[in-house]
Amino acid sequence: MSVASRRRWPVAAFAVLVLYAAAVAAVAAMLPRSDGVIDWTAPLVPGGWMAWSFATALFFLTIALLIALMAVWEYAAPGGAPRVGILRFETTRGDRLFVTLLGSAFIHLGWLGLVGPGLWWALALSAVYAIGVFRFV
Repeated sequence: MSVASRRRWPVAAFAVLVLYAAAVAAVAAMLPRSDGVIDWTAPLVPGGWMAWSFATALFFLTIALLIALMAVWEYAAPGGAPRVGILRFETTRGDRLFVTLLGSAFIHLGWLGLVGPGLWWALALSAVYAIGVFRFV
């Protein structure tokens, strides 16, 4: 990697984060207000075919952010850093992100089924799971 490329990837990562913040702000601006108070759980498209709430939009924007940041990481350090972890087969950063997203989905679904709709602890458990996957898998 050239010196110029090494200097450009932090700018690209910052640009991705700025675009993410702008998208979140644009979605938040669409939220309905009553008496000056934002209704965070209201549908973004009233009467739409899907219950697009702020949380749903944030979920998909965050996945898009993770994929974009992985692309910037691949630009900064090509090759995906393949390695053999506890699963005993070679995985790359993209594989580990996929396993993390899939496992986090199952953690959240299990939490919903066993505990209920308060997902903050499931989110914390998913973050610990993600750290474990990227460290050991």
